Amino acid sequence: MNTAPVMNLGRLLSHTARLYPGHASLIQGDRQWTWQEIDRRVDAMVSALRQLGLKKGDRILAQSRNNLQMFESCWVAFRLGCVWVPTNFRLTPPEVAYLGASSGAVAMIVEAVFAAHADAVRAASPQLRHVIRIGEPRAGEYSYESLVQQHLGQLPVERPADVAVGYDDPLWLFYTSGTTGKPKAAVLTHGQMAFVVANHLADLIPGTREQDRSIAVAPLSHGAGIHALMNVARGAATVLLPGEKLEPEEFWQLVERHRVSNLFTVPTIVKMLVEHPAVDRHDHSSLRYLVYAGAPMYRADQKLALRKLGKVLVQYFGLGEVTGCITVLPPEMHSADDSDPDANIGSCGRPRTGMEVAILDAKLQPVKTGEVGEICCRGPAVFNGYHDNPEATEKALRGGWFHTGDLGRMDERGLLYITGRESDMYISGGSNVYPREVEEVLLTHPGVAEAVVIGVPDEKWGESGVAVVVRREGAAAMDEAALLAHLEGRCARYRWPRQVFFWDALPKSGYGKVTKNDIRRLLIERGEVKELVQC
Repeated sequence: MNTAPVMNLGRLLSHTARLYPGHASLIQGDRQWTWQEIDRRVDAMVSALRQLGLKKGDRILAQSRNNLQMFESCWVAFRLGCVWVPTNFRLTPPEVAYLGASSGAVAMIVEAVFAAHADAVRAASPQLRHVIRIGEPRAGEYSYESLVQQHLGQLPVERPADVAVGYDDPLWLFYTSGTTGKPKAAVLTHGQMAFVVANHLADLIPGTREQDRSIAVAPLSHGAGIHALMNVARGAATVLLPGEKLEPEEFWQLVERHRVSNLFTVPTIVKMLVEHPAVDRHDHSSLRYLVYAGAPMYRADQKLALRKLGKVLVQYFGLGEVTGCITVLPPEMHSADDSDPDANIGSCGRPRTGMEVAILDAKLQPVKTGEVGEICCRGPAVFNGYHDNPEATEKALRGGWFHTGDLGRMDERGLLYITGRESDMYISGGSNVYPREVEEVLLTHPGVAEAVVIGVPDEKWGESGVAVVVRREGAAAMDEAALLAHLEGRCARYRWPRQVFFWDALPKSGYGKVTKNDIRRLLIERGEVKELVQC
């Protein structure tokens, strides 16, 4: 346990507010707030929650769409020395109730439209003492805005000191997506996150200044919230979408209007944005860094994005447990030209500054260059374990490495290539098949918009692949025979899917990621396969 004193991460906001008090900090629709306004509002809410009895270490659950109060809530928690527990607002009431109970939240900041979520948390969490409502409060609840306004006039001339914290003091419970069982809460700390912010600024959006603008297209509860921290650290305003739905036309209008220079998103959203005709109708020359993560981008989608936007793509590989800090593929290492040595096709980049990445076998020994093994890492970005889950913590951190559960290989230059999730790999006729590699080939067919390959039991081969494909518009005539013919000479036959199903769309998570577990479930429900490999 590292108890060495460190800066309370909340100081990132106060430092910027002193430097650029009158500059825009947050923009949503026709509303703008300056750094000084946000800073004072956060101090007011800190004073209010102190009077309500909140203290260092208490958990604050936040259930809201992207808005002013959600943006402020993390800074309130940090300054108090409390732990921010944000939820993906698309979760159901029972799912949020689990987060509230498992985290031990004593207060909940909740948007008015999520009344059922607040009720579910109350019912499941006897330790919950305060519900603070964004909007008109109900009986027994506080109004967020009333608390702010009541305490704004009581703030001292000199802002009170932030709560003193140590390196390992938690500030954020970052819940995993829970693809297997209940979600786990990765404990992110003040010391760790100070490194992450500096690392992101160095490796993802270098040179960012107060004149820059960022746009948030995903919930602030996860990756978009991490991205917002580094923009706050440099005084770059964040633009929020007017509503919860991402409309490409509206997105490109906002990029043009606010001269947006950076954003974070996932490959499926990049694909949607650059395939929409609006990308050609609006000026996006201000865009310097389009950061994508959550999954590798298919080469066909990557090439289109590069042709439409230029060299602005930044890929990083990382999980919530290391807040994205494993590898980076910066703009200069992207190219739309397959013959360009700088294209680095299929790679997710080099190790992040200050992080060590290794490919290990089952005995935790490094494999030879080019061989496939589990991707592991270590360094200051690694989390402090899972909240109240020592068994999962021990498994994730065994041998002094963080184990990602992803399979990959490294080339002679130290660039990383992901071959898939350890749980996605299946064995057909005694040979390992990594679905990711087959999906890449399927996506080179001009009629394929999206493709997923999953392993299923096979009486002859032990396991074989099933492909689920979404056709591009105008490719309705493409059938299984045409798709398999396309694999000839491009993919070893033992890796070919034995069945191909064509769907109108693939299920996606609230963050825009394709969810293979939902695809498995739907295949069973539709009777297209009988029993699937468990992951």
